[in-house]
Amino acid sequence: MEIVLKDKIKEAVKVLYNSEVTDRLIQLQETRKDFRGDFTLVVFPLLRFSKNTPEQTGENLGNYLLRNFAAISGFNGRKGFLNLEISDRWWIEYFARLSSGKDLFENCRVKNPEVILVEYSSPNTNKPLHLGHIRNNLLGYSLYRILSACGHKVIKTNIVNDRGIHICKSMLAWQKYGKGESPESAGMKGDHLVGKYYVKFEQEYKLQIERLVMNGITEAVARNSAPLIREAREMLLNWEKGDKEVVELWKMMNSWVYEGFDETYKALGVDFDRIYYESETYITGREIVLAALEANILYKNEDNSIWADLTSQGLDHKLLLRSDGTAVYMTQDLGTAVTRYNDYGFNKTLYVVGNEQNYHFQVLKALMKILGYGWADGLIHFSYGMVELPEGRMKSREGTIVDADDLIKEMKETARSVSLELGKLADYSEEEKEDIFRKIGLGALKYYILKVDPHKNMTFNPMESIDFNGNTGPFIQYTYARIMSVFRKAEQMGIKPDPSVVASAKPGPKEINLIKLLRRFSDTVSEAASGYSPALVANYCYDLSKEFNQFYHDLSILGEEDYSLRNFRLFISKVTSEVLKSGMWLLGIEMPERM
Repeated sequence: MEIVLKDKIKEAVKVLYNSEVTDRLIQLQETRKDFRGDFTLVVFPLLRFSKNTPEQTGENLGNYLLRNFAAISGFNGRKGFLNLEISDRWWIEYFARLSSGKDLFENCRVKNPEVILVEYSSPNTNKPLHLGHIRNNLLGYSLYRILSACGHKVIKTNIVNDRGIHICKSMLAWQKYGKGESPESAGMKGDHLVGKYYVKFEQEYKLQIERLVMNGITEAVARNSAPLIREAREMLLNWEKGDKEVVELWKMMNSWVYEGFDETYKALGVDFDRIYYESETYITGREIVLAALEANILYKNEDNSIWADLTSQGLDHKLLLRSDGTAVYMTQDLGTAVTRYNDYGFNKTLYVVGNEQNYHFQVLKALMKILGYGWADGLIHFSYGMVELPEGRMKSREGTIVDADDLIKEMKETARSVSLELGKLADYSEEEKEDIFRKIGLGALKYYILKVDPHKNMTFNPMESIDFNGNTGPFIQYTYARIMSVFRKAEQMGIKPDPSVVASAKPGPKEINLIKLLRRFSDTVSEAASGYSPALVANYCYDLSKEFNQFYHDLSILGEEDYSLRNFRLFISKVTSEVLKSGMWLLGIEMPERM
C-alpha cells in the first residue's frame, strides 16, 4: 500500500502544483492511535511546491486523493500532518490475498542480502552458564532467525574462552583440593563441577589475602603476592609453553565443561554453525601483534610488554601482550576477527556482548583500523543490558548466580503446576504433558527476556513470566492454542473454511482492526532486523494476541449464521495463528497446540 500511496501523492503534487517530487520528500508513517486514519503524510516537505499553508496544502492533497484513489475513504489534517483513511474494501481485498497462503516473510526480504556473523554465548570454561548467558544466547539466536527471515546469510558463531588466568584458577583448585573428583564420581554436570572449583579458588584466595593483610601487608600487595595467585600465573605460563601435565589437565577439565554446555544449549534450544576457541585464535592474534610491532604500528614498553597507542582516536593506550609474553583478551579478539573474515568474508559481525564491554569493542574496532583491516567498520557490538534479580546483581566469584540449568528446570516445573491447576490436559498422555510443560516454561522464560529492549537492564522475575495473562509468553501461546481449539471444533462440526467467499464478505470494525494489525507483521520484522531488536517482534505478538482475544470475546466465529462472514472469521483466525506462530518462531519459542 505505501508504494502505491506514495505514487498517488507524487501524482497529486504533479497535477496540483506542476512539480516533480522524489520519494525522499514523501514522508509516510502509520497514524498514531489517538488520531483517525491509517497512514499519515508529513506535509511540511511539500510546502515549497504548494506555496501555501500546511493546513491548506493538506486539504488540497486530501481532496485530490479522495477523488482519484479508490482506496482512500477519508482524511483529516492537523498542524501539517495529513491523516489518510483506507477503505474497508481495500483491507478486505488485501486480506483475501494474505489468506491465500502467501509467504509471511516475503515482504521482509532485503534487496541486497549480506553475510552476517552473529557471535553469542561466549562462555568461560571455568563456570556453568547462568541467567546472564541465557539473555545472551536468546538474543543471539533470535537475531539469527530474524536476519535470516529477511534474506541475509547468517552464520551462528561462538567463541569459547578456554584459556587464561580464570581457567587456571579452576584447574589449580581442582589439583589442590579435588582429590580426583570427576563428574561421574560427584554426580554433577561437568560445567558445574569445574565451576565449584573456581568458587573454591576464590574462597581460599580471599583467606590468603586476609592473612597477609593481618600481617601488615597492604591489600593491593596481598592480592598480587598471595601464593595461590602466583601459582595460577605460573600455571598459565606453563600452559602457554605447552607443559604436558598442565595441558592434559586443561583438556580433561574442558571436556567436562563442553559436555555440560552442550546439554544446556540443547535444553535452551540454541545451537551454532561454528565454534571458535580462544586457545587457537590467540595464536593468530599474537602473530598479528608481533608483525605490527615489527612494522612500528605498535610499541614495546620498558618491561617488554606490547601496546597500541589509540590516543589519536580519543581512546587510551591498550596492552596487547604482557611483559611475560602472555596474551590478553584483545589479542584473542584480533585473531578471532581475522580468522573469521578469512573463513567467511563477512559484511558484518554482530558481537552479542553485555554493555560492560562497550569500551573493549570501541578499542577493537579502532585497533583493527590502525592495523589496516578495511572491513573493521563491519564489526558491530550488539551491546545489551545486564540481567538482575529482584534482590540484586549476581556474582560468579562468590557463587551467587542463577544457574541456567536450575532456571530452565524451575520454569518447566512452574509451567507444570500452573497447567495442572487449570485442569485442561486430563486426556493427554504423560509424554504429551511433559512436552507442553517444556514449551510453556521455556516460552515464558524466552519471551520475558526478549520482550525487553535489549539495550536496557532488566530484572528477571520467574513468577511474573509464567502468568497466563498480560504481556507474557504463555498468554500468547494460550491465544494460539485457543485458535487451534476453534479449528478442532470446526472439524468436529464438519465446517471447512471456503476461500472463495473471503473477498465478498462484509466484516465489521473488529475484523478490519485485526487485518490492519496483521499487515504490520512484515514491517515489524524488517524493523527488528534493521534495528537488531527482537523486542519489536515480541511486543507485536502481544498486541496481536490482545486484539484477537477482544475479537474472540465480542464476536462468534463458528456460531455466525452468515456463511461468508463465518468463513471470513475462520480465515482471519487462521492467518492470526500463522502470524503468531511465525513471530514466536523468530524468538525461538515453540507454540503448543493445546494448553
